[in-house]
Amino acid sequence: MNFPQELKYTKDHEWVKVEGDVVVIGITDFAQSELGDIVYVDVDTLDETIDANEVFGSVEAVKTVSDLFMPIAGEVIEFNEDLEDEPEVVNEDPYGKGWMIKVKPNNIEDVQDLLDAEAYKELIGA
Repeated sequence: MNFPQELKYTKDHEWVKVEGDVVVIGITDFAQSELGDIVYVDVDTLDETIDANEVFGSVEAVKTVSDLFMPIAGEVIEFNEDLEDEPEVVNEDPYGKGWMIKVKPNNIEDVQDLLDAEAYKELIGA
C-alpha cells in the first residue's frame, strides 16, 4: 500500500495535495483497494462552494457506492473529466492520474489540520 509523505489525508480516506493556492483531492490507495473495481465517478458540484465534511460526489464500484467528502471548505473549480471515460484510473493510479477534483480553498491553512501519512497509516492499521 502506498502512502505518499507529501500528501495530507482524511479519516474518510481522501487525500489532499497543495499546488500553490489550489488543492487536488482524490481517494487513497487503501480506499480504492477496499472499494474494488471502480466503474463510475460522479461529481456534480463543479463551481459550487462546499463546506468541510460535506459530500462533493460519489464513487461507484462493482459492489458498492461510496460518498466522497470534502476535506476542507472551498470551491470546486475542476473535475478530472478523464474519469468519465476511464474511472478505472482511480484503481490504477489513485495519487496521480486518478485525482478527482481541484478546489480553491476558503483557507489553505485548513490543510494543516488533516492527517499526515503516519497518522493515516495508524488510522487504517497499516
